[in-house]
Amino acid sequence: MKSWEEVRLLPGAFEALRRLSRSEYALVLVTNQSAIGRGIISLEQAVEINARVIAEIEAQGGRIKASYLCPHRPEERCDCRKPVPGMLLRAAEELGLDLERSYAIGDAVSDIEAARAAGVRGILVLTGRGSEQKALLGGDMDCLVMDDLRAAVDYILGLEERVV
Repeated sequence: MKSWEEVRLLPGAFEALRRLSRSEYALVLVTNQSAIGRGIISLEQAVEINARVIAEIEAQGGRIKASYLCPHRPEERCDCRKPVPGMLLRAAEELGLDLERSYAIGDAVSDIEAARAAGVRGILVLTGRGSEQKALLGGDMDCLVMDDLRAAVDYILGLEERVV
């Protein structure tokens, strides 16, 4: 995303995030933003966009514990850009998260690969880029595939209710 005008919050996302926010899970935003490294937008612009997304979520009753972004281009091979797990590992360390009991929900194979590398259960949602990305999942890619964020949250909350 290069501007706030490009941000699209999908139908049902606020309701799903609000429900998940009432659970004991810490909601963390983890995003690749190579437009920074490519010189298309500044770090400050990307941080502002993410802050506005978080403000919108919170205005709708959700809560985001923390936000992490990778500003690097893919060819820089940094230790934070998904599919490597750097941002997830950093969040776990800084926030005291139990990765084995955590989920990563995303619409890209790189999200699922980062989750797997961090020991987190990955959920690919078919909204956004998810439908196209599903075809790229390798046979050894163990993850759940859900129609949308609402379905992923239903699964997470339903699973936790069965465990308790």
